[in-house]
Amino acid sequence: MTIHAAALQFNVKQGDVDANLSYVREALTRVAASGANLAVLPEMWSSGFSYRNLNELALRSDAIIEELRELSARLKLVIVGSLPEPNGDKVFNSITVLDNGTIAGVYRKLHLFSLLGEDRAFSAGDSWLMARTSLGNIGVIICYDLRFPELSRCLALEGAQIICVPAQWPKPRQEHWRTLLRARAIENQLYVISCNACGIIGKLDFFGMSMIIDPKGELLAEAGEEETEIMAPLDMQLMADWRAQIPCFSDRRAELY
Repeated sequence: MTIHAAALQFNVKQGDVDANLSYVREALTRVAASGANLAVLPEMWSSGFSYRNLNELALRSDAIIEELRELSARLKLVIVGSLPEPNGDKVFNSITVLDNGTIAGVYRKLHLFSLLGEDRAFSAGDSWLMARTSLGNIGVIICYDLRFPELSRCLALEGAQIICVPAQWPKPRQEHWRTLLRARAIENQLYVISCNACGIIGKLDFFGMSMIIDPKGELLAEAGEEETEIMAPLDMQLMADWRAQIPCFSDRRAELY
């Protein structure tokens, strides 16, 4: 099977759900018309990290997911992107994986970025997700999760063929972003699709650089710093052949670590 993946990089308008949703509707339609069947959106794409009214903005997420579910069915897309999910006096940073109109799973961000106060506004999730979709096994992580290789390895051991990474990863840590994404692809011998925000959001400057990376760590597509959609084919046979050639999984000595 060849999957046609897209990352929809854009400048998330902080607190402006209507503007963000309008952009995403049009971008999803564009990539589907170009042949995409998997689309990845940035982290917190509907609202940004609008801490002052985050709980109020989170109340719109159910309706947004329902609209995306309908778009997913009509456009024949698997859609991955994170939204604020209500949880008492805090919220979760949650991915609902939508697969051709059905919900394939929900993941709540495990690792909260305390440097920017995420732990004060968000609740942390307590389980990872490897979604079994019509396109195969898709693992999901969110932004700061990328710095914790154990999580991606759990997904790979569970059978993930693709890891999707919605993010809002700001300057000046571009090289960390690029290096960690390629490392996750190489060490787990799978495809990585990352989608970062771009432009000025609040007080932070986001560099974009969304990437689609193959199991050898080679870049199939990479965005610059502007709003754009990148696309690339994911050849599942290439992944199987590479894993057979370099049998990292069968050579593991898990009893020792």
